[in-house]
Amino acid sequence: MSKEILVNIEPQEKRVVVVEDGRICDFYIERPDKKPLVGNIYKGRIDSIVKSIGAAFVDIGLVKKGFLYLSEAFDLEVEFDTNGHKNGGVAREFKEGQEILVQVVKEQFGTKGPRLTSHISIPGRYLVVMPQDAHHGISRRIEDDKERVRMRALLNELKLPKDIGFIVRTASQGKSQRELQRDAHFLLKLWRSILKNTSRKKAPSLVYEEYDVVLRVVRDSFGEDVNKLIIDSKYEFKRVYRFISTFLSHLKKRVEWYRQPMPLFEHKHVEEQIDKIYEAKIFLKCGGYIIIEPTEGLVVVDVNSGRFKKKTGQEDMAFTVNIEAAVEIARQLRLRDLGGIIVIDFIDMSRDAHRRAVMSKLKYALSFDHAKTDILGMSKLCLVEMTRERTHQAVESVSYVTCPHCAGKGKVKSAATLSILALKELKKKLKAGGRQIREVDIYLPPQIAERLQGDDRRHLLKLEKDFKKKINVIASREMAGEELRITP
Repeated sequence: MSKEILVNIEPQEKRVVVVEDGRICDFYIERPDKKPLVGNIYKGRIDSIVKSIGAAFVDIGLVKKGFLYLSEAFDLEVEFDTNGHKNGGVAREFKEGQEILVQVVKEQFGTKGPRLTSHISIPGRYLVVMPQDAHHGISRRIEDDKERVRMRALLNELKLPKDIGFIVRTASQGKSQRELQRDAHFLLKLWRSILKNTSRKKAPSLVYEEYDVVLRVVRDSFGEDVNKLIIDSKYEFKRVYRFISTFLSHLKKRVEWYRQPMPLFEHKHVEEQIDKIYEAKIFLKCGGYIIIEPTEGLVVVDVNSGRFKKKTGQEDMAFTVNIEAAVEIARQLRLRDLGGIIVIDFIDMSRDAHRRAVMSKLKYALSFDHAKTDILGMSKLCLVEMTRERTHQAVESVSYVTCPHCAGKGKVKSAATLSILALKELKKKLKAGGRQIREVDIYLPPQIAERLQGDDRRHLLKLEKDFKKKINVIASREMAGEELRITP
């Protein structure tokens, strides 16, 4: 299998795709005006405490206050000494105005501010340091029992502080004690620098900023299974090369600077794949298709048979389409970075064996997802309820805004409906105008004005006759959607 990471840098945005055998499996986008907050560490100030829910709103210097459960809060002055070690002090009761060290774990969505925690976790290449937790653990994604035993033995051999927690990441599989020790040393040094930075700054302020999208993907996804890392920016290539020279020196030869005149994403045939990410309907090879509709409360995924042409029975058709859809749905959730509650409506199947096979396929496909997922099972109606960890804004929300004409409904009123609405508004205006008004002008979008002067002209003439007023219909190209204006 061929696997590549492609990096496209523009002045207004950075885009990264992970491609397997020419097909995108992960897509990331970041813009200067919408930089992600997840992973950032702030010295904040408690703005207010809501005792009924055991939470506080914390000012971290953003427009929206962060939300913090007090059960996830630590008093910085009590908990740590100058070297970053826990000193065993007793935490005191929190109060408004108190300064506190917090980390963003979820982006701000809609009217909600970012979700915060004081359980700091800083990921490295092979390890994650957790200063408030003395637990040492191994990633669940490392499934090989022998490797887990080896990793646990290495953890015990490493010279790690007993009062600070570490988690072994999936990328550490097959790595040596020296590599893990170097990563641990870097993380501990970083944690001490964060504490020193915190003591120098006044709240609210940013004391540690997570890597940008490029270095984040390189840290988390660039490994032995990646054939090439291709970057189309000289500056970014040098920055990434320095990073890899420090942490992944054995992979330096796999990093390339792309210099050809044709844009990198076009050359690799991924630009058209990116455009399809935003489409609501995704077609399957078997002829079926799935529809993905994100709402404010949940994401709805509907599976349809479409143009499935094989001469099979209803049950076999449903099974074939559902199996292919299960893989594609998992891929689309990753590509679009959709999270929260997700409901999947598969085509009805009556055989239990078919239902179990589809569920198994879906779980396997989701096992490659970096985000945490939880599947509740399949109902008799072939509905699957699941959740997917939502920390960042969905990919679509970065590139699109709500349509000003349909207000996000995805549909607009027909010309006939808007013509009727215009006639109603005219009638209301003429009734309220009195005898002093002899003539009115109504400004409409061109297609509505054309309808009013064509198919619905007889209704316009009747209004003129009933009210003895002249009505001038004026097409305005500056208007669109449901806009109209009547003067005087």
